[in-house]
Amino acid sequence: MKIQIIAFGIAKDIVGKKQMTLDFEGKSVGEVRTCLVNRFPEFEQLASLRFAVNTSYVDDSFELTENDEVVLIPPVSGG
Repeated sequence: MKIQIIAFGIAKDIVGKKQMTLDFEGKSVGEVRTCLVNRFPEFEQLASLRFAVNTSYVDDSFELTENDEVVLIPPVSGG
């Protein structure tokens, strides 16, 4: 299935662009996480990387459907 990946902050830096299409054979957000770590090992360092699907925060067990928009939300620091 094809899903749209949108990345912000350091996640965008790791991927090298803000948006990309991912051909994906899994079903869950957790499998997307694994796929991204395999493709971009730097993601393994982002323990608190969060995911949103179609504007809602989801956990790793969330099941995806064709053309879902998956947003990568890295840890945020402020001051």
